[in-house]
Amino acid sequence: MLSLSRPILYACFVLNMSAIGLAQSPNKDNAPIPNQIFDAKKVFISNAAADANVITTLRRMGQPGLPYDRFYSEMKAWGRYELVSTPADADLVFEIRFSAPITDFNGQLTSYAPQYDLSIVDVKTHFTLWSLAAPVQGAFRKATLAKNLDEGMAALMSDLKKLAIQPAS
Repeated sequence: MLSLSRPILYACFVLNMSAIGLAQSPNKDNAPIPNQIFDAKKVFISNAAADANVITTLRRMGQPGLPYDRFYSEMKAWGRYELVSTPADADLVFEIRFSAPITDFNGQLTSYAPQYDLSIVDVKTHFTLWSLAAPVQGAFRKATLAKNLDEGMAALMSDLKKLAIQPAS
């Protein structure tokens, strides 16, 4: 049995509680979130489609526009921003993309990491203000993939909602 002295146990407890406290409370020294994200009223959603690693799967499902359709539907249901039909009418452009970058290749087996990518672009300056990514678990069955896509979209929307809430002054 491992025996630790009281000062070492105390130090471990303090370090552990500090880590828990940091994870639960926001750091007041975080870099600022661009005000355009809080101030925007109108958003244009841009379909950046899917990369070649996943477009075949989406086409087999009969839904090549699935990431865009799901994101648009979630944004409409949220109601935080007015969705407009042209970038010229928008304050921000939310560019949604579904990708599966290669994460490992050993000569025989290739591993992918499917994910939703969202870029928030300021219409006036054309600069990307913020980017978010949410992983999507892979699947072999169509029903499992649909469930995993839903879970990934829920995670992306959760992150977006946390980002778009104006902090208290």
